Amino acid sequence: MTNTTPAATGTVVGYARVSTDKQDEARQLSALAEAGISKHALYIDHGQSGAKRSRPDFDRMLKNLSEGDVVVVSELDRLGRDAGHVITTMSDLRTRGIFLRSIADGLDTSTDMGEAMMSILAIFAQMERRFIQRRTKAGLAEAKAQGRTGGRPRALDTKKAALAVRLSDEGEKVSDIAETLGVSVPTIYRYIAAA
Repeated sequence: MTNTTPAATGTVVGYARVSTDKQDEARQLSALAEAGISKHALYIDHGQSGAKRSRPDFDRMLKNLSEGDVVVVSELDRLGRDAGHVITTMSDLRTRGIFLRSIADGLDTSTDMGEAMMSILAIFAQMERRFIQRRTKAGLAEAKAQGRTGGRPRALDTKKAALAVRLSDEGEKVSDIAETLGVSVPTIYRYIAAA
């Protein structure tokens, strides 16, 4: 059987993460060293929870990666704490043509089997995004049904907005209207423009 998966042609980097400063990444670094990752090709986040989508070295690594590069982790959960985040990250790497190897999980997306696994995981990532969209829409609909709307609260209620417009029409200075109503000058201009 021939390998139809694109070959890894770029830089191989390692990523390690510990959630608290008291934890030690030695076990991860040892596994990465055994996998042939040199110290200068390591990205390590200390005291960074996997629940955080943005982490300093993780973000730097993602920015520096190019098509054909390979990211090696000791375990998939180093990419994130919840399955949705891990799958989404893996899918994003795949879209950019970047390969992933997880030592403990035996996953290597540069192989046919790894690519097949990524195809399945990409489906789950898409499902996760759809679930989030549905929950968000349902939450917004429920809030609307209860009379709550999203966004910033209005600076002026209907009566004060009408007063601001009337005072402006009567020739009052916008700065005086703003001071009287306790809002900024641009806010008064927005209400006047909307009227």
